[in-house]
Amino acid sequence: MAARRAWLSRSGASLLAGLTCGVVAAPAFAAPAQHFAIARGDLAQALNAFSRQADVPVMTLADIHNRTSQGVSGVLTPEQALNRLIAGQNLRAVAAGGGFVLREAPPPSSPPAVVRRATPPEPAIELDTVVVTGFRETLLHARDLKRRATGDTEVILAEDIAAFPDLNLAESLQRVPGMTISRDTGEGRQIALRGLGPDFTRAQLNGMEVSASTASGMDNRGSVSRTRAFDYSIFASELFNKVTVWKSYAVDQDEGGIGGTVALRTAKPFDYPGDKLAFSAKGLTNSATRTVSPRVAALVSRRWGDLGALVSVAYSENDANEYGYRNWGWTPVTFGAANVAATVDPVVANRLINATGAGRVVAPMAESYSTWFDHRTRLGVTASLQYEPGTRVKLGADLLYGRLSNDRDEFSLAAAGDNPLTGDVKGTQRLRGAVIQGNSLVQADYSGGVDLRTEHKRSEDTTVFLQAAINGEIQAADKLRLRGMAGYSKSDFEGPVFDKIFLQASDKAFSYDLRGGKAVNTYGFDPVDPAQWSLMRADTREDQVINQFTTGRFDVDYQAAPTLSIEGGAQYKSFRNDGYTRRGRSDYPTGTSAAQAVKELVFQKSPRLYIVGDVDATFARLGVNRDLSTADDLPGSDFSITEKTWSAYLMMRAHGETLGKTWRGDLGLRYYDTDLTSDGLVNTGVQTRPAVIHGRYDGVLPALNLAVDLGPSVVGRLSINRNISRPSLADLRVAGNVNSAPFGGTITSGNPNLRPFLADAIEGTIETYQGRAGYFAVSVFYKRMASFITTATSAVTYGSTGYPLQFLAPGNGPDTIYTFVRPVNGDGASIKGLELAWQRDFTFLPAPFDKLGFVGNVTRAAGRSNAIVDGQSVMLDLFQLSRWTSNATLYYETSGWGARISSAYRSGYLDSAGGNGSIGAGYLASNNIDLAAHYNTTGGLRIVLEGVNLTDEPITQYSDITEKRLTARTVSGRTFTLGVTYEF
Repeated sequence: MAARRAWLSRSGASLLAGLTCGVVAAPAFAAPAQHFAIARGDLAQALNAFSRQADVPVMTLADIHNRTSQGVSGVLTPEQALNRLIAGQNLRAVAAGGGFVLREAPPPSSPPAVVRRATPPEPAIELDTVVVTGFRETLLHARDLKRRATGDTEVILAEDIAAFPDLNLAESLQRVPGMTISRDTGEGRQIALRGLGPDFTRAQLNGMEVSASTASGMDNRGSVSRTRAFDYSIFASELFNKVTVWKSYAVDQDEGGIGGTVALRTAKPFDYPGDKLAFSAKGLTNSATRTVSPRVAALVSRRWGDLGALVSVAYSENDANEYGYRNWGWTPVTFGAANVAATVDPVVANRLINATGAGRVVAPMAESYSTWFDHRTRLGVTASLQYEPGTRVKLGADLLYGRLSNDRDEFSLAAAGDNPLTGDVKGTQRLRGAVIQGNSLVQADYSGGVDLRTEHKRSEDTTVFLQAAINGEIQAADKLRLRGMAGYSKSDFEGPVFDKIFLQASDKAFSYDLRGGKAVNTYGFDPVDPAQWSLMRADTREDQVINQFTTGRFDVDYQAAPTLSIEGGAQYKSFRNDGYTRRGRSDYPTGTSAAQAVKELVFQKSPRLYIVGDVDATFARLGVNRDLSTADDLPGSDFSITEKTWSAYLMMRAHGETLGKTWRGDLGLRYYDTDLTSDGLVNTGVQTRPAVIHGRYDGVLPALNLAVDLGPSVVGRLSINRNISRPSLADLRVAGNVNSAPFGGTITSGNPNLRPFLADAIEGTIETYQGRAGYFAVSVFYKRMASFITTATSAVTYGSTGYPLQFLAPGNGPDTIYTFVRPVNGDGASIKGLELAWQRDFTFLPAPFDKLGFVGNVTRAAGRSNAIVDGQSVMLDLFQLSRWTSNATLYYETSGWGARISSAYRSGYLDSAGGNGSIGAGYLASNNIDLAAHYNTTGGLRIVLEGVNLTDEPITQYSDITEKRLTARTVSGRTFTLGVTYEF
């Protein structure tokens, strides 16, 4: 039955609290008599006091505005006290969800309503809004939502989101069972769910699918994000009061998320029983920057009878400094005989000079000390209007604006000059000592001849996200409900500044040592001496990525019988992605130019000091053109993808009792039809030409979800479904990209004829609930993916590709070997796993330890697929799949103060197939430790202390699954926050 609004009050305080939920009536707990002292007056305030004194939630399906209570005093059971509070107000109370639900009383002819134990549980009650506060209470309520759901669902509520020291929304999601996040410059960025990467997880915001792109300062992590994956780092967690993660698929959800769907919800005015004003103010500092930056948030909500309006704002600045060691990658090398001194071990020298094919030694490229400093600014604004003229009509509108800006200075000191260590060694370099482990050159000592270079990059980028959505619901008849939604979203990433200055120091002694998992470079000169450095090169670059969604849907819900409803609907969704990368380059060969750079010392935290170029001053002195045009487009980067999808679904929802067991379930079919248009530059074999390719695919997706109450505290679930995930944007482009470098380079191309990923999934769950104290759940899942998209790599001569010779780097020619990478539909893949989750309040312990509690989860996942690496088929773990993930939080909470310490562990994972002499590339395991504590003062003011990444956990990348060749190892420091929150 539909309800106009609902309200629940708990002790404690929350900055942004409110959610939409469904509740099923459940047997009441046995509660002893206790003393109540509640004054007469406003009913809402009386119920708030009752909830605190009885320590139980109270929800209402009735409008309690302008109703009064006579109060209550004395020793009573909670049932007796509540009945006295609502006496004479035409209300009745029903036990549900470990507490009570208030409804309008039946007509006078009906017998008086009393608080009762509901046996068996009543059908699901749809509640529009519930307010919950207090971390322990949000865990309880999120658990109740999970228990009453049909499919496998996880919920994070407002206080749960705000209870942790999360720098952005991505970090708030990392504690969901099976959820992992990638990190960049000290913050979370993208998510993976149950072993499937970001492209497999669909993001939904206020009821519609969305996408957004940002950038990493580090080339090793892909720089600009032009994928389907949603970059959750755009938003502060304070903007959201509920996040729902649907792990199992139902046909009323959009297709497209094999991994799952993350549904984000911003606050609405009817989430609160009346007017609301809340704010927080914090200061952030980081051990790697030593600066202090602000983080503030505020919410204002106002109700005028049937009309409500809400505005929330979150603003933060943050200085981050990630620094450490990195290589450009690893590549097979051959040394000239003249480049190897007699002091090198003869066996080692023979391999370096004479080995061919698979016997060639693989060496790191451009061994570098690097630093990435970022001043990050994040602004988010939400606005919501709700109009509910009675219980049969609901109208709403939501607006969201988000802006994430990065202002970066990036520095590196690399063996990458004119005579570099980026491939074959046949220039002036003179090797005097080397160590080979396995097939890897892990240590090399050069007596001279190595040309080093420093790099200073200044970049500025901004992502602006806009969303507008309207929704409505009409109870057209007693059994017929109509719903509609229309929305538009746009994410616009722009990187107008991406300027580099390179300085070179020629003919230097240099050595590196990567043994023992450590990285040490030694220089035969003083890198802080400006006289050692001359101008080498100036680069410019511009990037833009635009994602747009336009969505409209209409749904019908018909109550065919008391235990059966039939739902159906149709949807239109248009998605468009546009973008480009433009580059300009000016070379200043050593000894041939009088051009001079303006030099300075690296000015951010760095593994060591060295001279770099002052970008702005040098660009001004040289008169470098920063105004790039389409003529400077990087090949393969200027392309557009448009998808238009029509879909429809039909689903039955039912509940009942069989053999004494209550159950609920849904069964349905969804049909989708997608038209694809891909345009860009295609390789004809002779030259590149503009091209447009159209494609179309459709299908039917069945889904069944069933939940059975196996006992008073045990729920069993079964889900069987089929779903798709569409190919990544880069894979669908009708374009090619040439990345040219001194040692050769890489050509990547798309394939617009790819079929989407198609997965058949089955999963089962057993959940046991321990009253208000906690729960335990175990889940197993299996997904079989047909037409799994994988990557084929091969080594070819540049001339055989047909790309223009002007894309080559100086010194390269048609016979230079390039790595050619393209996506193909493989034979398929599967993923399976086991997931455990446990939450428990330690109320069985003696005081004061009875205020302790624990919430944690662990997931084991396994999945492999074929990848073609250097022309050979290799079985690898699925990209982004961590075989083990876990989260654990130990908390202590009283009415006056509380503290939490949490751990987020992710085992190692692959992010690419590798190539160029390495099979597989990825990240080593990581474990992040965070801390949060608060103290409640009188008057509602809360003092908050938070710590992020307390152990300064490194991020380590490697190449080759066997030899684990170090690619990058960086740290970003510890972040601490101190501030206050207040609401009234």
